[in-house]
Amino acid sequence: MPTIEEDLRFLITELQEERTNTGDELATCPIPGTFGEAWDLFRALCNTRLPEHVSGEFLAKQDKLLHAIIDEEGITYAGLIPPCESDPRFAVWRGDITTLAADAIVNAANSQLLGCWVPGHYCIDNAIHTFAGVQLRIECAAIMKAQGHEEPTGQAKVTSAYNLPSSLVIHTVGPIVENGKPTEQHKRLLAASYRNCLDAAAERRCKSIAFCCISTGAFGFPQEEAARIAVDTVRAWLDANPKADMHVIFDVYTEQDEQTYRAILGE
Repeated sequence: MPTIEEDLRFLITELQEERTNTGDELATCPIPGTFGEAWDLFRALCNTRLPEHVSGEFLAKQDKLLHAIIDEEGITYAGLIPPCESDPRFAVWRGDITTLAADAIVNAANSQLLGCWVPGHYCIDNAIHTFAGVQLRIECAAIMKAQGHEEPTGQAKVTSAYNLPSSLVIHTVGPIVENGKPTEQHKRLLAASYRNCLDAAAERRCKSIAFCCISTGAFGFPQEEAARIAVDTVRAWLDANPKADMHVIFDVYTEQDEQTYRAILGE
């Protein structure tokens, strides 16, 4: 049986052969000898791959590889994350959302809804597409082709999670705040992202959903203000929809982010 290393070399070779005669530097880059460097090349090739058909053999080896990497990292189960004492409907978790087993995780997407195309970029959009596999970009492309226009800010689209431990990915485009000073429209659109993600999760009978920090970071929304909007919006939705029985996890990246959410939640 081929090893994970052999599968990785096969996958890189297949991806490079797709780009024969394109002049793409990634197509002619020698496959590195170490697993880590080879993984970086594989990830870069996937991040910049068009959403086109791929063979069953490729998918089988890719899925095996991704499952092995995620399993080695360690899967966290949503139901085992301690709830907030102030409101047990909430939990705050600092960790990698691509290793979280929840009914749904939320992706901070761009308006093309096709993932991040920057090779190796460590934004959440790139990470989710990387570890879900090439199938996710293909599904998103089909959604966008049927829609016929870019994804509006504040809406939500649902896809399979493929190789991620979660069941579904809910993609939302948050508002971009260029000067770090959100307007009332920015605030309304951010709240709409949270509500529409919750509506989408409830429609699919999800009992757990993990939110990333939508619109913060490169999108420019100040973190503390975004966190307050997130908590207030989700709490209002839960109060208005008690039958949904939804467990909401705020997945944060830094210790400061975690402290901010816990303070807002009264922890």
